Formats: sequence, C-alpha cells, structure tokens
Amino acid sequence: MSPLYFQPLLKQIRWGGRRLGSVLGKPIGPEPDYAESWELADHGADQSVVADGPLAGRTLHELVREHDQALLGKHAGIPQFPLLLKFLDCRDVLSVQVHPNDAQANEYQPGANGKTEAWVVIDAEPESQVFAGLKSGVTRGELQRALVDGSVQECLHAVEVQPGDCIFIPAGTVHAIGPGILLAEVQQMSDLTFRLYDWGRLGTDGKPRDLHIDESLACTDFSRGPVTPVEPQPIERSETHRTDNLVTCPHFALQRHEVTSTYEPQIDGRFHALMVLDGEGCLSCGHQTRPVSKGQSILVPASCDECSITTPDSLTLLDAFLPDAA
Repeated sequence: MSPLYFQPLLKQIRWGGRRLGSVLGKPIGPEPDYAESWELADHGADQSVVADGPLAGRTLHELVREHDQALLGKHAGIPQFPLLLKFLDCRDVLSVQVHPNDAQANEYQPGANGKTEAWVVIDAEPESQVFAGLKSGVTRGELQRALVDGSVQECLHAVEVQPGDCIFIPAGTVHAIGPGILLAEVQQMSDLTFRLYDWGRLGTDGKPRDLHIDESLACTDFSRGPVTPVEPQPIERSETHRTDNLVTCPHFALQRHEVTSTYEPQIDGRFHALMVLDGEGCLSCGHQTRPVSKGQSILVPASCDECSITTPDSLTLLDAFLPDAA
C-alpha cells in the first residue's frame, strides 16, 4: 500500500483564526474562525477521506476495516484507527479543559477512548503561553473555590512557548492553549473533553457555554502539578538528518526529524503518520513521486515499500506511531 494523503476536515470554532490557510495552506473560506484541521480522523461521522490514488474516496475507517493488515501491520485487528492528528490555530485562549483516561472515558461514554495528547508549537507570537497542569500543591478544594470566585487562572501553571516546543498532556492534566499559537497535535482517537472553565465568555448564541465541572474535577489528577516543555532526546545525528524523541507513552510515540537532504521513513511493520511542520520536498515511493510541503500530513502504511523524502533545503517532520506494547 502506497503512502496516503487525506482531505483535511476543517473546524470553525470561536477561538480560531486564519493561519490554517495563510501559513499551512488549508482550503479555508472567508470566515475568521478556522480553529482546527483534522488531518487523520476515524471518529464517528468525522472521517478522513483519501484524497487521490486508487483508494480515493475511501474513509479511514473503511481502510481499517478492509485493509487492516496492509495499513496497521503488527497492530492489525484494532477496531478504529488509534490516533487523531490535528493542526490548531489559536487566535483566542481556549477554555480550561480536562480529558479522562481510558477507564473514566468508558464510564462516561461506553466504548470511548481516553485522551492523552501532545502539542508541538509551529508558530507563537511573543509572550504566548499555555496553561499546562496546576500549580504545585493546588488541591481539589482550592480549585472548587476558585471556580466560584473566578480566580481559576491563579491555580494554573502558565509557561511561555516558542516554535519547536513540545508539551505533553496526559489524561487528567488541566490545560488550556493561549492566544497567538499555531501548533500540531497528536492524541488518542477521542473527542471526549470536559470544560472546567471558560473565562466568563458567551457562546455564539449569547449564552454561556456548557461547563462540565463535576466530570472535570473527577478526572483531574491533582498529584501531577506543573507541566513544562519536554526535553527532546537525541536518537540520530548526522550531517543531513537529526532525529529527536519527543514523547513515548502507552498510547503513541512521537519523534521529530530535521532533514537537510534525504529522510527514509521507518519500514518496521507499523504505520507512520507524518506531519510536515516546515520546509518542502518530494516523497518518492516506487514509481510515485509527489511534492510535500508545510502543513501536509501523510500516512505511511505498514506494508509500504521503501520510500524516501528529499528536500532541496530543509524539512521538519513529526512522526507519530504506536509503540510495540500498544
């Protein structure tokens, strides 16, 4: 099975902006609020559709069901594609949220996955920040009181971010993305989010958006404390290729490749989901050669023949895949 390209699923939300189009080349309309581009999705009605080639028009779920061995290799047999990949443009601050773990998700919504995720910053305005985790020592009681008196921000750990930073958000971590940030997100295939606090804002209907305070508090891991950007772990260093490990957890592994000549995606019996964060080049597989550029995502199936990506200058890729134990 050759590398697969999918049509992006574009989401308009009040905190979105225009950079999905102006920076990442997505086919957005004239509206000012394009917040998310779902690059790989197998979540109910939200289905990524193959853009071209012999499988054009097939959904990701259909591929999992009908071509699981070719697509997933050593992970064949799972009922759903396990990862959800997105680009986010945050013009305004997002609500303060908490995601459940797998066991909690199944209690609230039988059959649902939990939601552990990682963010990699592509662009950030000066002094842009994320809220990641609670400040050290914040208790459930203190957070509940802050929800009543409106002082929730005083409980949150804030950290300024810059392009290249990776923030790992395990399920149970209180978090929010601040304004001015464009990022890539890799997460479990789940859209189960509990909104803890919404900064006193009103929705498009002029009313406050729904909050899920009881669920949020029940799912919050109060032992976690502040979250800071991960320290990339070197894997490979050469004159033309630098690879860093960003995240390894039970749900996914995430590596970053910085290429100045040629990169050959791993052929190791599993899929590799690639997101182009910067630069441009060409992907070659067999007799197929096609351009790749910033903002594109490519799914390299487990059964893909040897392929390579070359760049005339430089290229930065994220590589998301399942660890052996998954």
